[in-house]
Formats: sequence, structure tokens, C-alpha cells
Amino acid sequence: MSRHAGSMPATLHAMTAKRAAAIWLVLAAAALAVLMASLALGSVALAPASVIEALSPLHAGASDANSADLAGEIVRTLRLPRALAGFACGALLALAGALLQVLLRNPLAEPYVLGVSGGAATFALIAMIAGCAWWLVDASAFAGAFVSILLVLGLARRELWRGEPQDTSPRLLLTGAVIAAGWGALITLLLNLAPDNRLRGMLFWLTGDLNGNALPWTALVALAVVLIAIVPVAPRLNVLLRGDAAAQALGVAVMPLRLRVYLAASLAAAAAVTTAGTIGFVGLVVPHMLRLAFGNDQRMLLPAAALGGGVAVMGADLIARLVIAPAQLPVGVITSIIGVPVFLWMLLRARR
Repeated sequence: MSRHAGSMPATLHAMTAKRAAAIWLVLAAAALAVLMASLALGSVALAPASVIEALSPLHAGASDANSADLAGEIVRTLRLPRALAGFACGALLALAGALLQVLLRNPLAEPYVLGVSGGAATFALIAMIAGCAWWLVDASAFAGAFVSILLVLGLARRELWRGEPQDTSPRLLLTGAVIAAGWGALITLLLNLAPDNRLRGMLFWLTGDLNGNALPWTALVALAVVLIAIVPVAPRLNVLLRGDAAAQALGVAVMPLRLRVYLAASLAAAAAVTTAGTIGFVGLVVPHMLRLAFGNDQRMLLPAAALGGGVAVMGADLIARLVIAPAQLPVGVITSIIGVPVFLWMLLRARR
């Protein structure tokens, strides 16, 4: 009897691992399918064979000598960087949402709740008003996100670093919310002061813009860094969900873990906003959907959130490019239009 009881945890662990692998495999297949659709569809439709040929190294080398290769240029220069940026930004936002929901123990927490996007948007809009080049706009956005991170760290340092057993999440959330409100006021002021010839571009950026994004590598590197920093501590995050006091009683170093989660979530949100502007609802809806479907085990949820968020933003960007082609909509408009009814449906479902 005791031998059978002792084998139960190992059996359950094996079942969980198989289930997680199956979930990740399905999400990875969905990501690959949406990626291929993003490369093939647009104002100029391409056959799947043309897409595969354009991605092959031999074809890439040939197209360098033949500038008339329209399909290759469309795929490699325009659509592939944009799709990769969309995947990376979606993965970062979903990861940030999942992490903040653990950190704050609030299911309504999302990547922009601590003011990271507000700081990024404020500095980016200032750069746009000044007529800066696109790379300076991106650099300004990241600088603004970093300033917001430092403000929250400075104002809530006692909540993040002091090793007391009480729940510090509400005070951290309140600090972030106040900073976000301050950035919101500055954004409104900048929009009112902006010249008319720059206002459209500013509004487009604020609602999420992947158009012309030829450098997705910053977001991809940030995604790799966040995953490396967070996935190994996923079991401790499961313990942290029980509360600071319970986690400390079980031997978890709560304050260093909370600081690690906050910095990882902030970096994820900062990289996503810098790359694509403000894309709403991904960090809120994707972790919720996965949690309702598969449970709240962070070992399973965090990688699934990265894949699911990437699929969501790539799919939304594809819709944004197709719905009024050859013109394009901001990708954040699509995520909000889809995210609002989906989140309301989830709330109604949870009440039943």
C-alpha cells in the first residue's frame, strides 16, 4: 500500500508533463500555421510554395543578385520581420500578464497596470513631436519604460524588498496605478500640443503599430531573456500564489522572487511597447483563457502563455492587414475588438 502511495506523485508528475507537452505542441503548431498565413496573405497573395521557396537559403542568396524577385522581397523584407515582431510582442505581453497576476495575486492585472506602457508612450510621443528618426523613437520609448520601472521600484521599494510576511501586493498595485494615471495625463497633454501633421502617426503608435517593423530582434532577445529568468522559478511561483507568509513558511525567499518577477514582467512589457506601441488585452485575456482551460500551474502556464500570446498578436496583425487591404488598421484595435467580448464571455462563464 505504501509503495503504491509513494508512486502516485511520480505518476501525477508524468501525467502533468505529458499534458504540458501536448498543450505546447498544439500551440506551437498553431503559431507555425499563423506564421505561414501571415507570410502568404496580404495585399499581394502568395502561394505556399512561393513562401517556402522565398525562405530557403539558396533562394535568398539568388535573390540578392536578382532584385526583381518580388515574392522573396515581400516575404523576407516585409512580412517575416513583421510576423516575428508580432509573435515576440504577443509572447512578451502574455508572459508579463501571467507574471503580474502571480505577483499581485489579482486576476485583472495586466502588463500596463504598473505604468510601463505610459512611460514608454510619453517619451515616444515627445520624440515624435520633435521629429526624431524611428530608431530614436524606439530608444525613447524604452527609456520611458525604464524610467517608469525605476519610479515604481523607488516608491515601492519597501514593499518589494522588506522581508515582512504581510501581503504587499495592494500597495504595489496602487503605486503602479498612480504612476500610470500620471503618464496618462501627460499623454493627453502631448496629444493636445502635437502638430496636426504628426497627430495621426502618434495615435497609430498608441493603438499598436507593427507596420514597417523590420527589426524584431530586440523583442526576440527580450523574450529569450525573460523565459530564461522565469521558467526555472515557476515551481516557486506556484508557492507564491498561496501568499507571502505561506511561501516564506515553505522556505521560499519571497522578496528576491517578487523583485525578479517584477523586473521580468517590466522588461517584457517595455520591450513589447518599444517594438509595437500599446497593444491591449493580450496580457489580460491570453493568460485567463489558458488558466481556465488548463489550470494555474505556472510550469505549464508560462510557456503556454508565450506561445498563445504570440499566436494572438500574429493573428490580430494578419486581420489588421487584410480587413481593409491595401490599407491597414492598428493591430491594437483588432486585439481590443476581439479581446473585449472574449473577456466578458470568460467573466460570465466563471460566474456560472
